Order: sequence, then C-alpha cells, then structure tokens
Amino acid sequence: MDLIINHSSMQPIYEQISGQIKEKILKGDLKEGANLPSVRTLAKELRVSALTVKKSYDTLEQEGFIITIHGKGSFIASTGPEQMMEEKRKEIENEFEHTIRKAKSCGMNHKEIDELFHIILEDS
Repeated sequence: MDLIINHSSMQPIYEQISGQIKEKILKGDLKEGANLPSVRTLAKELRVSALTVKKSYDTLEQEGFIITIHGKGSFIASTGPEQMMEEKRKEIENEFEHTIRKAKSCGMNHKEIDELFHIILEDS
C-alpha cells in the first residue's frame, strides 16, 4: 500500500496510517470491498510495529471505514454519502481552526478575520 510515514511528525504514526487510508477511501482510490494488507504485511512494508498498524485498523473500524472478519482480513466498508460528507466537513472544520489560530498568532482580531473570510468568500 502506498503510504508515507513521517517519523519526525508530531502526529502519531497510527494516526498517519489511518488518516492516509481514510483519505484514499474518501477519494475513491480504495473501493468498497477491497482487501487491505494484513496487519503484519503492512507493518513490514512501513517498517513499524504490528501493534501500530492494528491500532490504525481498529480506529478505522470504529469510524466505520473498514470491517474486519476474523481469519479473512480487513476490507473497505460501504461508506454512504452522509458519512463521506461528514468526514469532509470535519476536515474543513480542522482547516478553519488551523487558519484561525494562525491568524490570531499573527495578531489579527475577530473582526479582521471575519472581514477577510467574507472577502475571500465573495471572490470565490
């Protein structure tokens, strides 16, 4: 599987793995029913602990992105349009939060941020 692990990132490795798999699902690169590599196979490929990959798969399963069948493996679950839309909203919300924090750290106040947001919104 084509995943990139950044060992110097502040983001935990299991989150990097689950995030990239989730992104591939949402983009349609991984289709419903597709088989994911086994935990041990992906761990060897990425040179990380099998426990790290297992934690990633568990997270994806809890969020409804994959299903695991004991003895058969992990597969991409059916993701409905509502779930996909909710994930996109979360992503946008996180980007807004990051941008607002950055603006505040540069000394912008709420009014300036709001004005800038509306200017950009009108231009798009």
